[in-house]
Amino acid sequence: MELAELAAYAYEKYQITEQHKWQDFPGFSVLCHPETGKWIALLMRQWDTDRGREIQRCDLKCGGEALLRSPRPYLTAPIRMRGKDWINIAFDRRTEPEIVFQLFDRAVAGEKNHGFTIVLASQLPANGGGYRDTPLPFAGGARKSEKEQTPEKLRQLRHMFDYGRGSDGAKARRFYEQALFMRDYEDTVPWSGEFFCYYPTYEDMTTRQLRGYFTWRAKVRQGDYAPISASAAYVYIYELLNCVGASSPEDALRKLMEFEAGYPADDRRMRQNLRRWMLEFAVLHGLPTETAYNVMDPDTDARDEAIRTLRAPDAYSDDEVFAALCFFCGKKTETSPVLNGAPEKGKGLFAAAWRAAAADYRREGNSLFTLCFGKKKVRRWYPLANAVYCEKSPPADRGYILNECRGYVCKNGQWQSRTYETLSFNKSLLQGFVHETDARLRRRMKTGRYLKEKPEFAWAIPYADAAFDEMRRAEEEAARPKITIDFAGLAKIRSDAETTRDSLLTEEENEAAAPETIQHEERITEEEITTAPEAAAFSAAEAAADLPLDGIQIRILRALLAGENPGGILRENRLTPSIAADGINEALFDEIGDTALLCENDVLALVDDYIPDLQALLGGTDHG
Repeated sequence: MELAELAAYAYEKYQITEQHKWQDFPGFSVLCHPETGKWIALLMRQWDTDRGREIQRCDLKCGGEALLRSPRPYLTAPIRMRGKDWINIAFDRRTEPEIVFQLFDRAVAGEKNHGFTIVLASQLPANGGGYRDTPLPFAGGARKSEKEQTPEKLRQLRHMFDYGRGSDGAKARRFYEQALFMRDYEDTVPWSGEFFCYYPTYEDMTTRQLRGYFTWRAKVRQGDYAPISASAAYVYIYELLNCVGASSPEDALRKLMEFEAGYPADDRRMRQNLRRWMLEFAVLHGLPTETAYNVMDPDTDARDEAIRTLRAPDAYSDDEVFAALCFFCGKKTETSPVLNGAPEKGKGLFAAAWRAAAADYRREGNSLFTLCFGKKKVRRWYPLANAVYCEKSPPADRGYILNECRGYVCKNGQWQSRTYETLSFNKSLLQGFVHETDARLRRRMKTGRYLKEKPEFAWAIPYADAAFDEMRRAEEEAARPKITIDFAGLAKIRSDAETTRDSLLTEEENEAAAPETIQHEERITEEEITTAPEAAAFSAAEAAADLPLDGIQIRILRALLAGENPGGILRENRLTPSIAADGINEALFDEIGDTALLCENDVLALVDDYIPDLQALLGGTDHG
């Protein structure tokens, strides 16, 4: 029997609620008389570290005669209270609820009547002789003994129990063996009572509770997740952690996930334990990291993601870096007026400030990230240590890297974890950086209520200023009009210009130019005949130059380098000075990177700064 059953009985019958009067002693509580308000029961719960379980006792003001009239092994002298009216009740599997309830009824009646005589399960003989023991009557008439009602499978299970004080490992080993024995057992006797125990196993249950548990478990395996006492639900979880009732570790993990999703009780502590155990289970059995992520506690996953983002901010977007800062600095940052009107720009400013500070700031040789989060710590790791779990064989040496912030290594049968530990976090430093950045950006942007800047975090101001100044430069650059030159269209422009020039010449101008052209052509032909070897050498030199210039352009440049007037070359090839200058500048743009040839009033001239470059490109000033 549990103390919780006595408390429930007191409330259901007398509307007496359990009162916890001492904050420093949460395991102690009292039940007071509904009319007088005086104590009638002192409830005591204490954890036994040797046995790994909770000890439950109660001092009850029901009259000391109970110890004489009907002795029971769980009824003794009071422990905390003083006086002849008090006794002590030990609550364990031997404690009989019917006896305890009768004693409690006597306590309520005795306090009201200020005195009573207790006779437990006895009848006075007619001749006034001594007392004699008689069986206790049960409600509803006679019933079969528990032994006659207990299924044979449960009797065999009870023979496997060992109530000694063995170690936690021995208890886990017994539970695993018993769970294997009861793996396929089902019962049909529902139970809805209270059952409370730390690290519960079958050995902590009464026969009635065991039958109810196996009835409930049969329904759970069919997908009917009816509520049950939390301690009983933990027994089912322990079975799956030991891969009992599952075909493989993957199947066991799947059933644990289904239980978490289907179990209706809103037990936050149980769900936290489940998430922790499922992750540890996945690591122990080497399941894929994707599976581990699916069962990982959401808060732990979010924390790791935020650490990874702030550790390498250049690999993440502005939104992700800002969200990571908010994860550790709270909602005030999320509602900063810096984000008003243009949230993306505001997030970008915070992110840029952190990126700059993370890359540049140092103190005592440590980066800002290390100062805020420390370094990964290597610790002994005890997976499933707070569950009833039996390790079947020593684990093999292996590593399990979950992400950049969390990993596990097993060597010589011992596990180690490598993580960023919360105890090493310097949140005040990170929050101070974010606060100072927020304060500075508000002033630069002239928005919201100005925050008081903290002198100890003045080192963060330059990074906020740099982020703001860079944003301003980017905005000014984006506002400038863009001028695009289509170099591919210059050739067409030249061609159109030549066509236009030819169309403007009169017939007389064409006739006047014809003899000169014929004479020039005849002269060129004669020269070609008399100086053919030299012309061939000149062409080879031009080809060797390997420049993006044609022969005419090279002749023009060499003439200018030699201090000569290239007018004759222009006329020979029907080129205007401006068109020649444009063509040469365009061809040399990749080599010079600037305008090398000027055209002013139809006169070509080289830019002095680039004459040495042109001489080097053309290999001298000899123009042939």
